[in-house]
Amino acid sequence: MDRRLSVLRAIVEEFVRSGEPVGSRVIAQKHSLGVSPATIRNDMASLEDEGLITAPHTSAGRIPTDLGYRTFVDKLSSVKPLSIAERNAIEQFLGAAVDLDDIMSRTTKILSTLTHQVAIVQYPTLQRTTLRHIDLVGLTNSRIMVIVISSTGRVEQQLVEVKSGITDSQIDDLKQLLNHACANKNFSDIPEILSAILLDQHNANQEALGLVIQALSSAVVERGDERVLIAGTSNVTKFESVKNLAPLLEALEENVVLLKLLGEITGVEALEVKIGKENSLAGLLGTSVVTSSYKASDVPVAKLGIVGSTHMDYEVNMAAVSAVANYISRFLQEAQ
Repeated sequence: MDRRLSVLRAIVEEFVRSGEPVGSRVIAQKHSLGVSPATIRNDMASLEDEGLITAPHTSAGRIPTDLGYRTFVDKLSSVKPLSIAERNAIEQFLGAAVDLDDIMSRTTKILSTLTHQVAIVQYPTLQRTTLRHIDLVGLTNSRIMVIVISSTGRVEQQLVEVKSGITDSQIDDLKQLLNHACANKNFSDIPEILSAILLDQHNANQEALGLVIQALSSAVVERGDERVLIAGTSNVTKFESVKNLAPLLEALEENVVLLKLLGEITGVEALEVKIGKENSLAGLLGTSVVTSSYKASDVPVAKLGIVGSTHMDYEVNMAAVSAVANYISRFLQEAQ
C-alpha cells in the first residue's frame, strides 16, 4: 500500500500542477518511485478499484476523486512550511495593522492572495474573550460615549443621553466603579455583574448608571451581522470542480452560512479539511474548505479559513491557513 500511496500522491501533485489527467509514464519520469510504468499502471488500477482515482474520459490519464484527496490529506505527516518569502510577506502585511478591524481586513486579503481561493475570517467571539477596559467620555454635560474594549482589541461604542445632566467627576466615579467590577472578567459574566451593580447602587448618579449599564449590556451582546469578513470571491471563476457557480456565490453572501461553514469553536487548534461531499451546506458541493482556530490569551476565540476547488494545492493552502492563524494569535497576544 505504501507504493500505491506514493503513486496517489504523485497523481495529486501532477494534477494540481497541470490540471490534466495523469498517466503512468509522467509519474515514472517525474517521480523517483523505482518501478516501471507497467508497475505504476497496476498500482493505478488498484487505486481506481478503491475509488481513489478515476478516468475522466477514455484517455490513459487519471485524476483524484474526493476520496483520493481525503486519503492524500489524511496521510500528510505534517503541514509543509511556507517559504521564507511567504512568511515575510505575511509578517510585513499583517504587521502594519493598526487595530482589530485592520488586522481582520488584512487577513482576508493576504489569505486569498496566498491561496488563490476565497478567504473567510471570523471576528473574535466576545463570549470567549475578556473585557479589558470601559471608558466613559463626556461629550456634553448630558451626553456620554460608552466605549468597551475587549482583550482582543475589539471596540464597541454606545451613545448615552442623561437628561438630568452629569459632571466630569461623576463620569470618573462611574468609570472607576464599572472598571473595578468588570475589567478582566469574561464577557459571558458581564450581564450578571452589571445587574448586581444596578441593584446595589442608590445615589445621585442612578439615572446615569442605569443608562450606562443599559448601553454596556447592549455592547457586550454578540452581533452576528458583523462577525465575518470575506475576500477573493472573484477566485470562484477558477474553481474547475464547481459546475454551477450561482449557488456557491449565494452561499458566500450569507453570514449565517459562512459561520456554519467555519464550524464550532473548540479547544482544538488543528487544521480541519472538508472535501467535496463532506461539505453538506447548500451551494458548497464541489468545493473544499480548510479552517483553523486562532487564539487570544491561549483560548481559541474564532476561526478562519478558505473555500476553494477540490483540485486545490492542499499542502500549500493548509500551510497558509495555519501560518496566518498563528500570526493573528501572536498579534492578539501582543495587543493585550
